[in-house]
Amino acid sequence: MMWKISKEFDFCYGHRVWSQTLDVEFSLDGCLKCRHLHGHQGKILVYLEATKLNDGMVTDFKHLNWFKAFLDDVLDHKFILDINDPLFSTLLPHIDKNELIKYDENYYLVNLTKFQNLESHIKELYEGYVIVNFVPTSENLSAWFLNIVQNKMEKLGIKVSHVEFLETPKSKSTFYA
Repeated sequence: MMWKISKEFDFCYGHRVWSQTLDVEFSLDGCLKCRHLHGHQGKILVYLEATKLNDGMVTDFKHLNWFKAFLDDVLDHKFILDINDPLFSTLLPHIDKNELIKYDENYYLVNLTKFQNLESHIKELYEGYVIVNFVPTSENLSAWFLNIVQNKMEKLGIKVSHVEFLETPKSKSTFYA
């Protein structure tokens, strides 16, 4: 026997798929729109599973409140940028990649302490980025989210079976554990 539960989350974000290529036989044109800076209303569905219930549940849905806080505090209305993007130094001038602050969830933020005396709009530029070490496609984002949730939920003995990530209402990526 297996139980599965899921919880849905959403957030707004921007990204750029700098590695995008197309085969015009299938895409019908060569327009590489995803290479442009653009945004989405992302939706994440996290699926948890268990072979036995604890207090009649796989786990309490409140045990995912930390993930909602992560999305709201770290990613919502931010631009997710690959550290290897050829436009990195253009989008984030004056940033030394070695001075970025790394977080346990495998992302980086700009160390804003060296920008304290700058005008607020310059500081806002730098605090608007979340830097990752992968091209932020829906496939890579779904894998990243699964790893983040699994690493935390392991402490409760909860298994994440898969994560679905929708970058639009009609485009979905699923990553399985």
